Amino acid sequence: MKRTHLPLNALRVFDAAARHLSFTRAADELAVTPAAVGQQIRALEDVLGVVLFRRTSKGLELTKEASEGLAALRTGFLYFEDSVRAMQAGQSSHVYTIAAPREFFAAWLAPRLAAFRAANPSVRYSLVEDEMADFTEANLDLAVRWIDGPGDLEGVPLGLPEWTVIGEGDWIGWPGDPHPAGDDTAPPVMVGDAGQALAAARAGIGRARIPALLANAMGTQAAEPVTAANEACRRAYWLVAPKPQWRQSKVRDLVEALTAE
Repeated sequence: MKRTHLPLNALRVFDAAARHLSFTRAADELAVTPAAVGQQIRALEDVLGVVLFRRTSKGLELTKEASEGLAALRTGFLYFEDSVRAMQAGQSSHVYTIAAPREFFAAWLAPRLAAFRAANPSVRYSLVEDEMADFTEANLDLAVRWIDGPGDLEGVPLGLPEWTVIGEGDWIGWPGDPHPAGDDTAPPVMVGDAGQALAAARAGIGRARIPALLANAMGTQAAEPVTAANEACRRAYWLVAPKPQWRQSKVRDLVEALTAE
């Protein structure tokens, strides 16, 4: 069923005028002029086809039609307020749904999430492995992606856009660097993610270009430190979210914690 267009602003003005039985006091409440209140009331009367107020020697009074509709109108405004509070509840929620590459989560993100939760014990996490998951479908708050910029999303880079070359011999490719030799030739070894590429290079299978931020994080957990030269690249790990979510207080709090270093 097609919904009737509701003149919500005029209805709000009518509610204020009905409570005060005065256009002047309604105008003070709404921070507009009495003339603007009168104009809204007349426009609403034209839309509804009824008279809402009568002027008497004692001032304004509601007509029978206005009185009969007022209770339902005020109930409706209460429902609107409940709806707004429900939609805003996510901003104060303590549950974060985050998508991130598995290897990046293990080496870099997890320790920082643990520190944030230690400082905020009520926080809960729901982790999604597919960092390219749709924000709406996966109900994501934030995602970490290995990309060359946030695109239509809002975001901040985590670290510099740099590779670290690990190992020697033939190139090892992975989805974030499928052609490390610089052409369309498929490398002799192809693995599923940057973490596997690093493990393969350390095992002596070949050499791989790994995001420097990840290599450094994984190197601090390894028996032997990672030692390799860095080189600039187009991509970096970006912390991203749609702009409306980026403005949520809970998202801003976590972003601030993750980018504090």
